[in-house]
This record gives sequence, structure tokens and C-alpha cells, in this order.
Amino acid sequence: MDPLEEYTDDKIWEALDKCQLGDEVRSKEGKLDSPVFANGDNWSVGQRQLLCLGRVLLKKTKVLVLDEATASVDTATDGIIQQALWKHFTDSTVIMIAHRITSVLDSDMVLVLEQGLVDEYNSPKKLLDDDSSSFAK
Repeated sequence: MDPLEEYTDDKIWEALDKCQLGDEVRSKEGKLDSPVFANGDNWSVGQRQLLCLGRVLLKKTKVLVLDEATASVDTATDGIIQQALWKHFTDSTVIMIAHRITSVLDSDMVLVLEQGLVDEYNSPKKLLDDDSSSFAK
């Protein structure tokens, strides 16, 4: 999670707890020094996504771009990721590329692309209330 050893263990545990991986890492024999196999093969896909989220939480980035961040995870992990994003990135700009409408319902604004061109741009609520909106269909 911190390959360059830039952060204290306390900061790393805090980030792991925020992305709900703290208990999982605490249960491992090596704790923070537990090995991660090539391609993260000793972690589930969802845990790998949460680990990436934990790294971003450590960095406290101001601009976060997520490309299908929840496409390969179950709904429970999707919920954890969504909750962490809305709770811990309130002072950041989050650009989320998603096909699941549920991933962007809490967003301030939604930009819908159609064949590479802007089709719609508005709040999710306004787009959902518009019967002619492709977002609502």
C-alpha cells in the first residue's frame, strides 16, 4: 500500500479502516508486511479495488478519476467504495466513468456521452425526471 514508505503505520491503518480493509489486514500473519503476490493474486478483485482506494485515501488527492472502478466487484464492495468516495472525498473533484446508473446517482452532475459526443449534462435528478433523457432510459 505504501511501497515508498512515505506514511506512518498509523496513517496506513487509518486508510485501511476507511476502505474497510483494516480487519482483513490485521488478520494476516504479517499484518502491514504481508506479501502481495504478482497481480494481487492473493486478494479478491474487490479487495484489490479497495486497496487501490486505500492508496488514494493515503495520498489525499484533490482530483480522482475512476474508470469503471466498481464494474468487476459485487454489490457489497460497490457500496463500500461508493460510501468511502462520498464520505472521504468531499473536498475533491471525482470524475467517475461508469455504466451502472447506481454508481453516479449521488453525483453533483452527470455527463452522458453518445458516440463520443456530449449528449446530456445535468444533475442526476433532473436527468431522471426528464422522460426524453437517455440517462433515464
